[in-house]
Amino acid sequence: MKPAMETAAEEHTEQSQERKGCFECCIKCLGGVPYASLVATILCFSGVALFCGCGHVALAGTVAILEQHFSTNTSDHALLSEVIQLMQYVIYGIASFFFLYGIILLAEGFYTTSAVKELHGEFKTTACGRCISGMFVFLTYVLGVAWLGVFGFSAVPVFMFYNIWSTCEVIKSPQTNGTAAVEQICVDIRQYGIIPWNAFPGKMCGSALENICNTNEFYMSYHLFIVACAGAGATVVALIHFLMILSSNWAYLKDASKMQAYQDIKAKEEQELQDIQSRSKEQLNSYT
Repeated sequence: MKPAMETAAEEHTEQSQERKGCFECCIKCLGGVPYASLVATILCFSGVALFCGCGHVALAGTVAILEQHFSTNTSDHALLSEVIQLMQYVIYGIASFFFLYGIILLAEGFYTTSAVKELHGEFKTTACGRCISGMFVFLTYVLGVAWLGVFGFSAVPVFMFYNIWSTCEVIKSPQTNGTAAVEQICVDIRQYGIIPWNAFPGKMCGSALENICNTNEFYMSYHLFIVACAGAGATVVALIHFLMILSSNWAYLKDASKMQAYQDIKAKEEQELQDIQSRSKEQLNSYT
C-alpha cells in the first residue's frame, strides 16, 4: 500500500512539473512577442486597407458623377478618366507593397526584441545586420514623408465633396427652399481644375444640384473619401510608430555591437592571462 502511495505522489509531482514547465514556456514565448511592432503592423494594415479599398470605390463613383451630371461629353474628361484609372492601379501596388513591407518590419521586430535574444541565448550582431536595420529606418522615414503627402492629397476630394454637400444643405434650408433664389445657387466643378473650362454643362444649380446630392453615388463617394483620408492618417501614425521602433532597435544593435567587442577583448585578455599563468606554473615546476 505504501509503495503505491509513493508512486502516485511521484506521478502527481511529475505532472505538476510538466504543467509548470509548459506554463513557463508559454510565458517565455509571450515575452518574446514585439507588441509595439505588432500594434504598428495592425494599424498600418488597417490604414492601408481603408485607404486603398475606400479610395478605389470612391474614385469610381466620382467618375460616374462627372459623366452623368457635369461632363456629358466623353472627350472633355478623357484625361481625368485615364488619371483616375492610373491611380486605381497605383492603389493595387500600394496595397501589395505595404502588405509585404509590414510583414518584413514585423519580422525585424521579432528578431531584434530583447526577449527573443534571451530565448535564443547569446546574441551577436554583425555589420550586415546593423546596416539592414539602418536601411529600414531610412526607408520608413521616406515612406512616412511620402504618406504625409498622400494624406494631404486625400483631403482634397473631401474638401470638394464637402463644398458640394454644404451647398445642397443651403438649398434644402427653409430660408431658400421653394424660393426663386434656389436656382441661383450653383456649384461649378470646373473651378477645381479636374475638368476643362469648355466642359458642358460644367456646373449644376438649384434642384438639379439637390438631386445630385440625393444620389447614392454622391453619398457613398463622399463618405468613402472621408474614410480613405482617415486611413491615410492612420498609416502615417503607423509609420511614425514603426520609425520609433526601428530607431530604438538600431540603437540597441549599435550598443550590443560595442558590448560584443568589449566582451571579445575581455575574453581574449583573460585567455592570455591564463596562458601566462599556466606557462609560469610550468616553468616553476621545471625549476623545482
